Amino acid sequence: MSSTASTLRIATFCRSSRHLLPKSGLRYFSSAAQSLTPEGNDPSSKSLKQERPGTKGPTKPLPKCADAVVIGGGSMGCQTLYHLAKMGITNVVLLERDQLTAGTTWHTAGLLWQLRPSDIEVELLGHTRQVVSKDLEQETGLHTGWIENGGLFIASNKQRLDEYKRLMSLGKAYGIESHVLSPSETKDLYPLMNVSDLYGTLYVPTDGTMDPAGTCSTLARAATTRGATVIENCPVTGIQVKVDDFGIRRVTGVETDYGTIQTACAINCAGVWARKLGAMAGVNVPLIAMRHAYVVTERIEGIQNMPNVRDHDASVYLRLQGDALSVGGYEPNPNFWEEVLDKFAFSLFDLDWDVFTQLIEGAINRIPVLETTGVKSTVCGPESFTADHKPLMGETPELRGFYLGCGFNSAGMMLGGGCGKELAHWVIHGRPEMDMYGYDIRRFHHSMTNDNRWIRERSHESYAKNYSVVFPHDEPLAGRNMRHDPLYQELLQQGCVFQERHGWERPGWFNPTGPAPALDYDYYGMYDNKQHEDYRYNQLLREDYTFDFPSHHDQIKSECLTCRNAAAVFDMSYFGKFYLVGPDAKEAADWLFTADVSTSIGKTVYTCMLNSRGGAESDLTVSRIESSPQGSSLTPTFEGDGYYLAVGGGVAQHNLSHITSVLQDRRLNCRLLDCSAEMGMISVQGPLSRAVLQDVLDVDLSNEAFPFSTHQVVKAAGHWVRAMRLSFVGEMGWELHVPREACVPVHRAVMQSGAKFGIANAGYRAIDSLSIEKGYRHWHADLRSDDTPLEAGLAFTCKLKSKIPFLGREALEAQKARGLFKRLMCFTIDQKVPLFGLEAIWRNGKVVGLVRRADFAFTLNKSVAYGYIRDPEGAAVTTDFVKQGEYSLERMGVSYPAKVHLKSPFDPSNKRVKGIYE
Repeated sequence: MSSTASTLRIATFCRSSRHLLPKSGLRYFSSAAQSLTPEGNDPSSKSLKQERPGTKGPTKPLPKCADAVVIGGGSMGCQTLYHLAKMGITNVVLLERDQLTAGTTWHTAGLLWQLRPSDIEVELLGHTRQVVSKDLEQETGLHTGWIENGGLFIASNKQRLDEYKRLMSLGKAYGIESHVLSPSETKDLYPLMNVSDLYGTLYVPTDGTMDPAGTCSTLARAATTRGATVIENCPVTGIQVKVDDFGIRRVTGVETDYGTIQTACAINCAGVWARKLGAMAGVNVPLIAMRHAYVVTERIEGIQNMPNVRDHDASVYLRLQGDALSVGGYEPNPNFWEEVLDKFAFSLFDLDWDVFTQLIEGAINRIPVLETTGVKSTVCGPESFTADHKPLMGETPELRGFYLGCGFNSAGMMLGGGCGKELAHWVIHGRPEMDMYGYDIRRFHHSMTNDNRWIRERSHESYAKNYSVVFPHDEPLAGRNMRHDPLYQELLQQGCVFQERHGWERPGWFNPTGPAPALDYDYYGMYDNKQHEDYRYNQLLREDYTFDFPSHHDQIKSECLTCRNAAAVFDMSYFGKFYLVGPDAKEAADWLFTADVSTSIGKTVYTCMLNSRGGAESDLTVSRIESSPQGSSLTPTFEGDGYYLAVGGGVAQHNLSHITSVLQDRRLNCRLLDCSAEMGMISVQGPLSRAVLQDVLDVDLSNEAFPFSTHQVVKAAGHWVRAMRLSFVGEMGWELHVPREACVPVHRAVMQSGAKFGIANAGYRAIDSLSIEKGYRHWHADLRSDDTPLEAGLAFTCKLKSKIPFLGREALEAQKARGLFKRLMCFTIDQKVPLFGLEAIWRNGKVVGLVRRADFAFTLNKSVAYGYIRDPEGAAVTTDFVKQGEYSLERMGVSYPAKVHLKSPFDPSNKRVKGIYE
């Protein structure tokens, strides 16, 4: 389509537009036509066009106390209140500053799509649908406004259709009906659609549309019937906080102009205003407000009963609205709402057509009749967005009893039911039922949750890429270079292509053609920023935008085979490194860790940490240490017992917060010291690692002198380091935990010593492949907080044969007695096709599970996958059940015969880590 023709078509669509006739109480804020710069102000938003007469005073008297106070009467607040009441917590109050839905919920599109590239989100969406379409009507007799008109995803290229095929396979594990349609079949389903440029579509007939007002009012009715209280017209003015005798900040009350409610639990569901509410409590809430818009067309003949449409490649959605359509989407240059106003109930901005018009071309291309259809109304309201386009949930690290349920990125209606249920369980039981780490506020390092540059950049990119294909190895361009480890510059010059995790730049893989650094964010050229030219990092990243093997597959293979056949060096400095020390440290370690870590000094133990239900909150290594008079980051001084903890860097904040909460709850006299930034970590792995390191370390590295799973403080190239004989890749090797200032000289010494052995640097893409080949777990992939060690094949980490109590022990003992109803199994396929996770696992013609994690194993020369399986009949999953099945893995709608393994097919006897090479 030529530029001139495109402009004329858009102009035709816009020419018939007319402003929305304000309904009672609605008010508008004008906005300048020009785009706002990322750091600019928008004073025009203060121009009030129509005042809304407010009702004075709360609708009910405030109680003196409550078990919990929910703040915010939108979708998430009402869902949380409803689920708290349903779980038996009835002395709970919802405070809304104006009326229910008055903030952002009232103007939401209310779409519900059941298939997303996440098993957790599929389950959350499924629960929302259950609540809105069935439960509430059964409980109250009221219809919520749910309309089941189906959903249609548009694919205009092969990669997009491949993504939809992945979703279809995922949906089979949850019984969600979906169909990949050809262009002609799509035309039959949706006659008004242009299908000339389509590869195909994904149709889910049970998707639908929710009514925000009807849903929230029904949720409130159901909650109050159970004894909960809803109070409108009652703004919160403060959060009361008390520091207890152990120095712990705790919520004690919620303040309003009409009184204070004494409570130990405040739940922040304030949407766009959640950041301000957090500030009242001294809590960082890393979200940002943007203007999000859609337009409602005039009547379209023949549109009735059509499914809702997402045309991801055009970045638009088309929602059925009676005999018309709502047209919206995600622009690359959204307007930020710089100064969030307190009084904005049932309010809108004027639509900025300069920003919104770019979506119209895609909408007209898909539904050509829109070219001659007028616009009946425009809706441009505020929405909150986050750095990774995921909500913010859970108890905050800064303040006990202060929970978040906000930052829903325009998906608050869609995710509200599932998230409300999980947040209610979180409040009552201390943890959610499902693995909610991807939404947990503790997924962000505390140094980033109040970094406005990082929040702004990452939130913008997440917004702009919301409809982009979700590739397995995508990386952000925004918010980079926040945290560098000591070897960053050294490895950058050697061609390291970095990944971003937890703010750290960590090695991904090594590009032989030279440096390719991640540069400062250019906002993709928006807001008058100059877009980077010849951006090598971005070019390499785009080569990963595939569901096939990437062009650098052979480079990752080289790193893996160098590790298997010689020696490789892994920079793992981004790891979390903590010391647990003090008079009660042993008691704490006994309770926290599933394994017995209180062994002799010099031992290193692989262990898990659990929640009360036996779910794995972490896997890590723990080394018992002795106090040192030097008092350095390598050898601290302390009283009592001491333990050195090494945890995955991407989950370091989660671990720190979990341990801290347990220590606080049990009133233990010990300290958790974070030395993550003060220490590097260099791992040398492979059959020749001993030969490489023997010339670097001043200690005997023989099996007798330095056995597996032990550690010693030694000198490396003249620098003190803590050497641990461990492996995360299934080879003989050592980790060197090095003070920051010594990392570069130690690394250089290792590389110099290893040159004659063919040593090479390797990154985390190699670690992912090597570790799954050996059968080692990755937390939050094949081991999550909703998996127990028994289910994950990690019973050996649990001290169940001892009498030592530990957190989660009772749950494990009960599970062991009744049998395992899901088990993590290893699968291999002979066909040379990549697997990434979310593939359906079939056994004897029935879906029995999903692949959690998969990669290509270069020594085995085949793809390896791990996933949990269940018996469709509901019985325990026994060894006989596993052995007697015929298995296949469904990838993008195609089934591949699979072999199941009870043990890792690579080195099942664990000889290599012990230095036994035959």
